[in-house]
Amino acid sequence: MEIIVTGANGQLGQEFRELGVRYPDYRFTFIDMADLDLTDERRSVSYFERTPFQVIINCAAYTAVDKAEKESMAALEMNATVPGRLARLAAAKGALIIHFSTDYVFNGLKKHPYTEEDPTQPISIYGATKNQGEQEIRKQAKKGIIIRTSWLFSPFGNNFVRTILAKAKEGNPLRVVCDQAGTPTYARDLAAMVLDLLPSFLKKENVETYHYSNEGETNWYHFAKKIIRYSGIRCKVSSIYTGDYPTAAIRPPYAVLSKDKIRKEFGIGIPHWKDSLEDCIARLRMKGDL
Repeated sequence: MEIIVTGANGQLGQEFRELGVRYPDYRFTFIDMADLDLTDERRSVSYFERTPFQVIINCAAYTAVDKAEKESMAALEMNATVPGRLARLAAAKGALIIHFSTDYVFNGLKKHPYTEEDPTQPISIYGATKNQGEQEIRKQAKKGIIIRTSWLFSPFGNNFVRTILAKAKEGNPLRVVCDQAGTPTYARDLAAMVLDLLPSFLKKENVETYHYSNEGETNWYHFAKKIIRYSGIRCKVSSIYTGDYPTAAIRPPYAVLSKDKIRKEFGIGIPHWKDSLEDCIARLRMKGDL
């Protein structure tokens, strides 16, 4: 099976790269912006028209949530226009596109986990562009899987775990928001789930949306406390409220995703975020980054 993974140098793309060797029946082509600028329509169309593939796994995205408030056109291009184009190119070959979205498509005012059927109402530019990306996939794809996830972390790239560890090593006390609830997602667990379920996803003849994050619920403060504890770094962490730490983009106050649909349909087990965090910390230590 020929699989193209875009955004291959991001944290999720690198997990697909590492895990890919475990799937001998899958033949991967990994591309990033240095290989192909996906915002260049002419080059992108030419590449995908001449390249054989049965699956596109689209990990490419604009993820700078606060910068998106000022760079809305750049965010819209990567998060909506590009996915729509990839979906159209996949449809032309009868191929499947797998696309990743976010809890930020919701307003965060719900008091219990969001399901795939809940109406979207983004409250930031980033969330709005990701929501538009979902709409483009549904409009352009013949076979597609949209996976909404949240609070992604890994040993790679820029994410909350690596940021907390870097700041903790500087020796200064940390102040972390405690009134935003959600569930961390280990990029390795997400990538492994996609590769394991790929044969089932390929049987779909429409566009389906699923939620996937790790099990458990927490807030950024308790997440940071666990990161510090598992790392062994001595650092004081205190809690603050959202109003004490203003940001350009508004965050959903509650962003827990229900995994009932994907769990019931495919019978999968989902690791708890604390267990996955321990694994991530261990990998960082093995890499010499801790």
